[in-house]
Amino acid sequence: MSLKESLGKVTIVDFWASWCAPCRQENPNVVAIYKELHSKGLNIVGVSLDKDAAKWKEAIAKDKLTWTQVSHLKSWDEPIAAQYKVEAIPATFILDASGKIVAKDLRGAELKAKIIELLAK
Repeated sequence: MSLKESLGKVTIVDFWASWCAPCRQENPNVVAIYKELHSKGLNIVGVSLDKDAAKWKEAIAKDKLTWTQVSHLKSWDEPIAAQYKVEAIPATFILDASGKIVAKDLRGAELKAKIIELLAK
């Protein structure tokens, strides 16, 4: 899977894990934003810092994460997390259509407002 192929008008790269309580608490908000704004150009790529494939897949199903999910199942040794210099999760990076990071670590209403602002451009 290539990030370039997954870019929307706005793309969230969402670093999370099934064992991360704050990540799981934020997931319903992200699901709602995705449902509302995917048709307007929002894409999301989930990057998991899980080690256990079964727990990861169970969390995806339980939290209804319908967008692309990737993981090397290497926990904190996840190469994509290293590339983005992720040191804590949840971590979100908002990318524009060219793949440039335009905001990071927004949650809740701030995340939604920023995406709406970017989609309007």
